[in-house]
Amino acid sequence: MGEQPIFSTRAHVFQIDPNTKKNWVPTSKHAVTVSYFYDSTRNVYRIISLDGSKAIINSTITPNMTFTKTSHKFGQWADSRANTVYGLGFSSETQLNKFAEKFSEFKEAARLAKEKSQEKMELTSTPSQRKPVSCFPRLKLRTSQKESAAGDLQSPVTPESINGTEERDRETPDAALNTGCRLELNAVPLPHSSTSITKHWEAELAALKGNNAKLTAALLESTANVKQWKQQLAAYQDEAERLHKRVTELECVSGQTTGIKTQKSELNQTIEELEAELKAKEEELEKLKEEVENTTELQTQRDQLRHKLQETELRNEELELQLVGLEQRVESRRLEEQSFRKSLRSLLQMLDGKIFELSALRDSLAKLMDSHSS
Repeated sequence: MGEQPIFSTRAHVFQIDPNTKKNWVPTSKHAVTVSYFYDSTRNVYRIISLDGSKAIINSTITPNMTFTKTSHKFGQWADSRANTVYGLGFSSETQLNKFAEKFSEFKEAARLAKEKSQEKMELTSTPSQRKPVSCFPRLKLRTSQKESAAGDLQSPVTPESINGTEERDRETPDAALNTGCRLELNAVPLPHSSTSITKHWEAELAALKGNNAKLTAALLESTANVKQWKQQLAAYQDEAERLHKRVTELECVSGQTTGIKTQKSELNQTIEELEAELKAKEEELEKLKEEVENTTELQTQRDQLRHKLQETELRNEELELQLVGLEQRVESRRLEEQSFRKSLRSLLQMLDGKIFELSALRDSLAKLMDSHSS
């Protein structure tokens, strides 16, 4: 009996950031075991997860909870008692769907259990109808009809005191109430006036009604406690029987201690290997994440370089156009220089001819002067 696991899986556990209420905060460094537990004594379903000796999830399933799938590998639910939101990251969509199905199943079971508990409480809280018993059957007073009616009014029958045991529950309520009434009659002297008698017995009746209501409430509470104690006692007896059987089984297999130790060592070695493999996988995952981040950065740099290359190509085209214009201007200048040189050459030739003509004219003038001087 007691609380037993009924379904388990592995997932990464997260909780909502209490400050921002938006970001997820990881509560486990790696995937841990997340289990559904059922308490047969209290008829309660819980989700529990441990990271070492620390409980990172302790959530009781209630009918108003809802498990929401936010992606194909992630789901979440809100726990108002813990004032937080839990998130689980699974390694596959199949595990997420299985966990969600179990959540819906146990949520419906919790709703049915709550309805049954409410029905039992309503049945328990309904007072039983008993025949009124007159506290004053032999009291004869010569008063009006109103005074006689006030003397005959009675309240529901309850025991005078309750201690929560079955012996007290089986006590006859009528006898207890009659005894209490006789004690009240013997203790109070009868007044002489009819009006004072009426007022006196009305006050006594109101006091009896108040005591009766208190006794009824105490009886109901005691009955509920007795039932709860019976259930707990039955649960403890079942647990004791289970432990006794377990002790017997352990005594039977005590001769196989060596084999058990060998199996335990093998299991521990297997667990260590699996943990090492898991750690290697996590490291590989971290490397892949870093590579993805590096790839993203390289892609960003590539886009920037591509943009710069496009700008450079546009600048190169502009420079080429400018170069073509300069080449055209240089060619036109060269042509202008060639034509200028041709013009200079023609001028030089004309100048040489003129100089030759002037030299000849000078010589002729010199000869003419020489001839005249002689």
